[in-house]
Amino acid sequence: MTIGVAVIGAGMAGRAHAAAYRAATSLYDSNLPPVKLISIGDVMPQFGQAAADRFGYERTDADWRRIADDPNIHAVSVVVANHLHREIVEGLLAAGKHVLCEKPLSDTLDDARSMVAAADGASSIARIGLTFLRNPAIAAIQKIVASGQLGKVLHFSGNYWADYSSDPMSPISWRYKGGMGTGALADVGSHISYVAEFITGQPFSTVSGARFVTSITERPVPSGAVQGHSSATASDKFDAVENDDYAGFIAELGNVAGAIQVSRVAAGHPTSLEFEVYCEKGAARFSQARNGEFQLVLNEDPYGQRGFRTIQVGPSHPYIAGGLPVDAPGVNVGQNDQFFFQNRAFLQEVAGLPETEALPYCPDFRDGLHNMEVIEAVIQSGKNNGANVEVPSSNPSYLKGRK
Repeated sequence: MTIGVAVIGAGMAGRAHAAAYRAATSLYDSNLPPVKLISIGDVMPQFGQAAADRFGYERTDADWRRIADDPNIHAVSVVVANHLHREIVEGLLAAGKHVLCEKPLSDTLDDARSMVAAADGASSIARIGLTFLRNPAIAAIQKIVASGQLGKVLHFSGNYWADYSSDPMSPISWRYKGGMGTGALADVGSHISYVAEFITGQPFSTVSGARFVTSITERPVPSGAVQGHSSATASDKFDAVENDDYAGFIAELGNVAGAIQVSRVAAGHPTSLEFEVYCEKGAARFSQARNGEFQLVLNEDPYGQRGFRTIQVGPSHPYIAGGLPVDAPGVNVGQNDQFFFQNRAFLQEVAGLPETEALPYCPDFRDGLHNMEVIEAVIQSGKNNGANVEVPSSNPSYLKGRK
């Protein structure tokens, strides 16, 4: 068996998926069948061709339907604008393709629910990419918390600071359209939200105190195509920004208190997911700015010597042993590695490997819907002056135990 793969979308995250499939067979022991890199799909042929040439794919397709109709393609990543997810994903599932969809699942709950129904009725696998579940330091903290070493979880504080929109002359694109909650909250807030659940072991139950701010209210219209977060030549015309540059809220995750802030205009933070989790017997914290380490404090240490100690991730922590060419302590990891681990896990499931012989499977579409329901609850809180809003009950797959 050979697994033929394709990636629809040649932007920043699309290139990450393209590279991840290329790297997947080089990670860990070789229990994957051969992987054939067939197509990069993009409506802008020059972008698709550039990505295909760079990562060794056979061709580019301007119409995703060519990928759906190709019997030699079995697994497809969908990495396009959120509002395009439903049509493409449902078409691929109907064609029998295995699908790995980028988060958020879609731009509306109705579309997300339709995608869940399509996945439930499909003969193929439908998964969503929640890449920070694959971060070795984050996964190590989760294991420590889940083991009970730190005792009962008390509260969680998380931020995701990014500066990709801090330049007011960055041109308008689809990322700036839609109502409040579809901006920074949906883009990077979706990440810190599922990380909060993963670390605390509890799903969101209620949110409150939500606030949204549009700091830069208009942006120039581009004179050409905009790819990912990259700059483009701006015209002298401006268009209104419709969604949030900043969002913040407080939450309850079961009996755990939480507070989350996100921004896409945080100058000096190219991309920085960070959190602290406080427990009865100690605490742990992580910052993406120092991706290859985490910090831990244990209350059992003598008073006067108690404080955060820095721990370098290494082969005794998740994903490192065999997952990196040099899998020694202190060898750093980055966000690209998270895509490598994620896409290998997807291919292992496509190949039919049991989870006991593979990396933890990727979250399913119901997990993606739950993530959107958390975002929607925050939106409703913001619309109602910070009112307390319940999150629909859910039991995400990533809370059921991971390696």
